Amino acid sequence: MSAIDTVVVPIHRAGWPFIAGFAVASLILGLLWVPLGWAGLVLTLWCVYFFRDPDRVTPTRPGLLVSPADGRVTMIVPAVPPKELGMGDKPLTRISVFLNVFNVHVNRVPADGTIVAAEYHKGTFVNAALDKASDENERMAFRQRLPDGREIAYVQIAGLVARRILWWVKAGQDVKAGERFGLIRFGSRTDIYLPDGVAPLVCVGQNAIGGETVLADLNSHEAQRVGDVRR
Repeated sequence: MSAIDTVVVPIHRAGWPFIAGFAVASLILGLLWVPLGWAGLVLTLWCVYFFRDPDRVTPTRPGLLVSPADGRVTMIVPAVPPKELGMGDKPLTRISVFLNVFNVHVNRVPADGTIVAAEYHKGTFVNAALDKASDENERMAFRQRLPDGREIAYVQIAGLVARRILWWVKAGQDVKAGERFGLIRFGSRTDIYLPDGVAPLVCVGQNAIGGETVLADLNSHEAQRVGDVRR
């Protein structure tokens, strides 16, 4: 890796129209009044920062589930997966990762496997940090079969500011751990539902890195982490 690669982070292609729009608006505002132009420049630079898409080093050991998103673990609770995925009514352990507007918003596949179902649900836009956002907000849900036959689900959830969910995988597609599968624009949440009996290896309040942080190990009998790092 060159020195420039450590400083210049790639920008996701979905961000370029927004960056261009902010830049043009900043130029026009600057012609009208210079302070407005400087404010527009700051917003343009923030937009560039928001759409950054850094490379990640994903653990490759079989059985590991990595975080589908950057952000803070806000909830670890039993919950029923989205009904549109057809996974039944039995609660599974759900790990919720909240993304603020400064996190990387490119989502990554948690493990190798095959997408069984990919279902969009049009909903509301309440605060994504709230528990009810899993049921009420706009979302894109994925059901994935793992190599050992077990299944997981992960869900992109729009928030107060987010108004657009993007995804690039579909039912029947084979995917790899760490592969980019989608993006949520401007603040959101990503949930992952673990297979029955699998303990999470993270705590509430912990920061996760998409494609890198191990959330669970399917081949381990290690007990669930106890604690809340916010306290």
